[in-house]
Amino acid sequence: MPDDSRAARARQRTGTGIGLLLALVLGAALIIALPDDESRDDGACRARTVDSWQADDGLTAEFARYGDDASRSDDWTGGDGTHSLRLPDGRVLWLFSDTFLGRVYGPPNPAGESHAWRDTAEPLVRNSAVLMRDGRLETTLPAPLFADPAPNQWRWPVAARVEPRSPGSSEQVVRVLLWVRTAGQAPWIFGVPTATEVATLSLPALRLESIVKVLDQQLVPDPSRRVLFGTTLVEEDGWTYVFGGDDGQAASRPASHAYLARVREGRLGDPAAWRYWNGSAWTAAARPRPVLGDGQRKGVGSAFSVVRDGGTYVLFTMATGTKGLTTVASYWACSPAGPWHGPAKEFSPSLPQGQVAAYNPQVHPVLSGDGRLVLSYDVNWLETTGAAAQLSRNVSLYRPRFVSLRLAPAR
Repeated sequence: MPDDSRAARARQRTGTGIGLLLALVLGAALIIALPDDESRDDGACRARTVDSWQADDGLTAEFARYGDDASRSDDWTGGDGTHSLRLPDGRVLWLFSDTFLGRVYGPPNPAGESHAWRDTAEPLVRNSAVLMRDGRLETTLPAPLFADPAPNQWRWPVAARVEPRSPGSSEQVVRVLLWVRTAGQAPWIFGVPTATEVATLSLPALRLESIVKVLDQQLVPDPSRRVLFGTTLVEEDGWTYVFGGDDGQAASRPASHAYLARVREGRLGDPAAWRYWNGSAWTAAARPRPVLGDGQRKGVGSAFSVVRDGGTYVLFTMATGTKGLTTVASYWACSPAGPWHGPAKEFSPSLPQGQVAAYNPQVHPVLSGDGRLVLSYDVNWLETTGAAAQLSRNVSLYRPRFVSLRLAPAR
């Protein structure tokens, strides 16, 4: 996920899967109509930008506490790709991509440094899920939650929602968007975009019931033009709007493009129900056009997040160019399909010492309120030599950090 070639090289050595990047879609066939842009812009939409922000030390410390707990040897001790979902019983489900399990030991580490550490032989899995109750992390579900689909392929969970099992049903389930990636050669050292899937989990047990392939990208010959959907989603008027993007940065572009699909509530797991925005209409077969990104000054990083603030949609992403290692930018729009305006005011959250980068800014509405947005960002080591050892000799590096921010009218 870091927006820099050094980050990709670091991932190659760590095997910790930076990616959370995105896929390109096939198709034709026109369906439905306009993006509801003008109809929603009724005066409630206002230009928005970040007004202020501060570190959320409490949430960051809670993940450190849970990761450092040595009472179990099969639970989460670090991960990236941080997404959250409020369950009907009040628990919060946290989904992660590449994850370290195992046991953490208190400082000093074997090098004599004052860091908690784990043995380098501890297992790494491609995804995990952790449950929180009343603000306290309690348990790690058996990991990986989503098994590899084939040799040299893996699944990364991204956005999720609770929805009816089918339209109109009183029974609810959890739908989780999954990115399938396949091992590849440079520049695809974090994996070649392969497919978007949707998993269904039962409630309240969170038992995996099924995984359905929504969009297969293997027939798109240029990997940089493939789109994976699910980096973020928003719900409105009976629709789930699902954002995705391409792997533009692997193709040496400073910024990737954002794309949009939508699905009727209760049908996320039905590939026939998906509609893709092609610039003027929603189409049943996927040939989408970007809703954001010029490949240069404007665009998204390898993962981004969208939240609705009143009548305004706000998108958070790592900035373009070299700032993408440290700085979060934002855009705003009156419709999920845009037009998107920005980038607006940027901010740089704190990072630990060393060759590290921030990536994957994700808003967590389940923890937000009273005008305050909670946003997480992941951290990883960038040195191309000894990166795996560095993540184990200082376990605090490969864990989410949190900030609280407030939005205000853009000037």
